Amino acid sequence: MKIAVLGMGEAGSTYAAGFAAIGATVVGFDPADPPTPHGVTSAPTTTDAVRGAHLVISLVTAAHAVDVAAEVAPELADTAVYADLNAASPQRKAEVAAALGEAATRCADVAIIGSVPRFGARTALVVSGPAAEEVAEQFRALGAEVDAIGGTPGDASRRKILRTVFMKGLGAVITEAVDAGKASGEIEWVRAQIAAELVGGDVALDRLNQGTRKHALRRAHESEAAADLLASLGVTPLVTTGAANRHRALSREEPHDLEALLDAYSRIPTAAIGDARDRLGVVAPQVRAMWPGAHIAGRALTVLCRPGDNKGVHAALNAAGPGDVLVVDGGGEPARALIGELIAHRAINRGVRGMIIDGAVRDVHALQEARFPVWAVGSSPAGPYKNGPHRVGDDIAVGGVVVHRGDIVVADADGVIVVPLADAERTLVGAHAVLDDETSRYERILSERAG
Repeated sequence: MKIAVLGMGEAGSTYAAGFAAIGATVVGFDPADPPTPHGVTSAPTTTDAVRGAHLVISLVTAAHAVDVAAEVAPELADTAVYADLNAASPQRKAEVAAALGEAATRCADVAIIGSVPRFGARTALVVSGPAAEEVAEQFRALGAEVDAIGGTPGDASRRKILRTVFMKGLGAVITEAVDAGKASGEIEWVRAQIAAELVGGDVALDRLNQGTRKHALRRAHESEAAADLLASLGVTPLVTTGAANRHRALSREEPHDLEALLDAYSRIPTAAIGDARDRLGVVAPQVRAMWPGAHIAGRALTVLCRPGDNKGVHAALNAAGPGDVLVVDGGGEPARALIGELIAHRAINRGVRGMIIDGAVRDVHALQEARFPVWAVGSSPAGPYKNGPHRVGDDIAVGGVVVHRGDIVVADADGVIVVPLADAERTLVGAHAVLDDETSRYERILSERAG
């Protein structure tokens, strides 16, 4: 039997070597041309690899899975079976099946349930789709426990994603706890606490901690797919979204601490962030910059004030620190200013980056001279009351947007946008993608003009 393995990364090489060890003729393809396992032949192209194969295994990553399926479909033998093992959403698995054309009736969605580095080719699998049972038999020959559930392509991946909610979440929280232990000088105590709760103790802890960091980008994609699935099921993915962002942060060469995250956001216009967030979190335009050229990115310190009363602003300044942006729900009252020059200088002394006020301000010229960024509904010379009541740190609403303490706030000449901290990393990636796309389109427009 000839088996083609497309994608010779860690998992692809493991399965290629496993099938070669039981006597199959195995041909592998990978554009990066990695070392080929013993007993496996390397093909120069995907079509060369699949030609004449009885079983084709795709492990090319979710991003390339559909294109590769479409590319090799014309070369598949009439009896060839196509097994897609890429970690992808149910929708992407259905797209792979559609790309196979006539061969879609001979395809299977294979979800890897477990750690390939730990269990090798014996890692448990769930298989769905028209060829589920046939593919399952091939992998059972490797000693794997395989659950063939029939159904359609995507059903197996749905089960894997449901498992991802727990497993990737566990890995994310372990890495964060370990980092916190190191930062506090209590790493050994923290490790002991975690290991005591895990079957496998320190070995399991190290596997989850190191594996999560090594495969952070792939696991970010899996966690994002899990968050999307949960949302479609009506389950709010609060923890899963946080896990996805933790993986996103770990996937960078130097994971973002808060200061680096704020610095990254300070270089992105609100328009791009709004596009990346499907125009959600944009504060109503009546909350506008009080002087031209103002721009901030900071961490929200929320303040609820009675309209026209700034006792809460004074209380918030006592709690504020470097990197904070005071976000004040003042009820949109335009007749009495909640801050002026003196409060602005107090805020500067505390390291506050600026203020977003659903209310009025005064001393606008002095605010500009001090280079203290403020967005508000307008200005008024009338001063505030100082009687309260007030709340600091509670959830508030400003310009139609709910704001939680710690959310990322970015403001510029276009307006104000709020990014939930739990979604900050994914939004940052999306905003950069928006900017790259706009740059590309702008260059095409200039090129057409020049032509």
